[in-house]
Amino acid sequence: MMAFIFQLKAAPMSSGLNVLLFLICIFYTHSLISSHQLHPLDALSTTELTQVHTILKSTICSTSCHNLSYHYVGLAEPDKPIVLAWIDDNAKVPPRQAFVLARINQQNHEIIVDLTASAIISNKVHDGHGYPLLTLDEQTAANKLPFSYSPFIKSIEKRGLKKEEVVCQSYTIGWFGDKKTKRIIRVTCYYLDGTINLYMRPIEGITVTVDLDQMKITGYQDRAIVPVPKADGTDYREVKQKQPVSSPIKPITMLQPHGPSFTIDGHIVRWADWKFHLAFDMRVGPIISLASVRDHDKDAYRDVLYRGFVSELFVPYMDITEEWYYRTYFDAGEFGFGLCATSLFPSKDCPENAAFLDGYYISQNGTPTKIHNVICVFERYGGDVLWRHTETAIPGKVYTEVRPDVSLVVRMVSIIGNYDYIVDWEFRQAGSIKVNIGLSGLLEIKASTYIHKDQIRDEVYGTLVSQNTVGTYHDHFLNFHLDLDVDGYDNSFIKTKLQTRRVTDKRSPRRSYWTAVSETAKTESDARINLGSGAAELLVVNPNKKTKVGNYVGYRLLPGSFVHNLLTNDDYPSIRAGFAKYNVWVTPYNKSEKWAGGTFVDQSQGDDTLAVWSLRNREIENKDIVLWYTLGLHHVPIQEDFPIMPTVNNGFELRPANFFEHNPVLKVKSLGKVEQLKCSKECQHGFNCTN
Repeated sequence: MMAFIFQLKAAPMSSGLNVLLFLICIFYTHSLISSHQLHPLDALSTTELTQVHTILKSTICSTSCHNLSYHYVGLAEPDKPIVLAWIDDNAKVPPRQAFVLARINQQNHEIIVDLTASAIISNKVHDGHGYPLLTLDEQTAANKLPFSYSPFIKSIEKRGLKKEEVVCQSYTIGWFGDKKTKRIIRVTCYYLDGTINLYMRPIEGITVTVDLDQMKITGYQDRAIVPVPKADGTDYREVKQKQPVSSPIKPITMLQPHGPSFTIDGHIVRWADWKFHLAFDMRVGPIISLASVRDHDKDAYRDVLYRGFVSELFVPYMDITEEWYYRTYFDAGEFGFGLCATSLFPSKDCPENAAFLDGYYISQNGTPTKIHNVICVFERYGGDVLWRHTETAIPGKVYTEVRPDVSLVVRMVSIIGNYDYIVDWEFRQAGSIKVNIGLSGLLEIKASTYIHKDQIRDEVYGTLVSQNTVGTYHDHFLNFHLDLDVDGYDNSFIKTKLQTRRVTDKRSPRRSYWTAVSETAKTESDARINLGSGAAELLVVNPNKKTKVGNYVGYRLLPGSFVHNLLTNDDYPSIRAGFAKYNVWVTPYNKSEKWAGGTFVDQSQGDDTLAVWSLRNREIENKDIVLWYTLGLHHVPIQEDFPIMPTVNNGFELRPANFFEHNPVLKVKSLGKVEQLKCSKECQHGFNCTN
């Protein structure tokens, strides 16, 4: 299981106040996080990760196992009815099992390990298409190979570059119709020499191909010499910035002298009316499970989300030239969204009032590895208003009520090469769950001979953002697995369109109005939706439960963007990323269908994806269903993206729709004392009022 470490750090203040805050922090550190009973959805502990390796070495690998490498080890999720029965009856925790993707004797293996019985449940050799995600160890080894490869060294010398200033990165190669594939990658190199912003200085024209199983260079091409973009002005370190600098902003702190309002009991987080389970996974990052919200009218917690996480990230670049066409990345399935997560900096990545969580994954050789402070949990208040109203219609009186918008945020940051993905799961007092993805970091740059836009005659597949520097067009598509269990697990999906109606009789001076027309999806094909095509309201409802006035209880999806995949359906990246064809999918719950791009994504051929599963067109009405939402972003780089990119945010919200009998904000308390405004006799419409 993961260790929670609570930290509260104040901004620079007087020493006396710092001492006081330190004592407060110690007190609340002790009271905030407590020991807990093992939960069926807890991530594997370091002991369990070690146990997986021990069991495999003593069974499968006892005699004929060579070149064993671990590519994914995570919890083999128990069946949902077993988990729900455990919650209802507090029964014995079901057997702990691990799901393992490993390479043994250069074959892909899917293995289920029973940790309770210390036994192998199943060991399946995957003889289909694709390979598991790359390990950090093999990427590091591959990145070193060019430096002892004489053709590469000659290419560097030919360009007049210093070998010691060159760094290299590994990239997956995609799939482009080959019937048989080898486990190979491409290595691309960059030049430092005056900057740490390596991505702004690519060494263009060189292609290095590495066979990962043999760990050697099997292909090399030096096609063209292109000027390396200059280093001047690209180093993003604050100490390297020249004067004048922008006017400094005085410190802003988030102080909670009485401590946080949330508690963490093992992996169970409680805050305001919310309760949920939080875990870390090396492939998908943070997993939110069993999210339920308290209904004060019913005096009970009601289910909202059984399981939610980032299922896959598809990032295709639009440059179709020799050194670029294959750059169509699947960041979760090829590199590991959790595996690439970074340690968060207190007071920078997360505010002073945050609690931190360490995460663990298994390395290639079977050793558990820790990512310190990989997730933070904190309360957010930025002065926003959750709800307010000033009443001036009552003669002689003015009433003002304001509810502050305080929320709870779960955050992780994943570094996939040049991009930093900031993932926030935000729980709000109005009963909604808001998910935000912040895209930050650095552009993926292509070196060019052009120094001015007027020189460009050929297609450059991007924007000239600086001399010899092209920011390449590309997309980001993030697919979310959202197993909504709205007040129970038998749910339906309703899509509602707004239709204009003309007034043809004399019943009103109006000539038109609009009304809502709803349709319940009966099968998977009914629920495939591209946003912007007509459906305005997307709801998951429980058809077996109604409010007092007769509405189905539900939650609705509020999307943040209407971006679609513009590549043709027969293009190989589109075939592999079938989930990007639609923004919304709904499937019946199936424990094995959790990664939209499939299990073995590296060089996959699109035969094990959400799009393929959905072709069965299964029934989804009044069933245990899963909502899949794909949000997208088309990135046309601009000069303000150089040499660093400002964070761009995108996301969605799951908001209650007739779930409560009334707005739950009604019972939300203010942060401080709220006083009624008293008015003089002359007060009209709220003017001349005093406290």
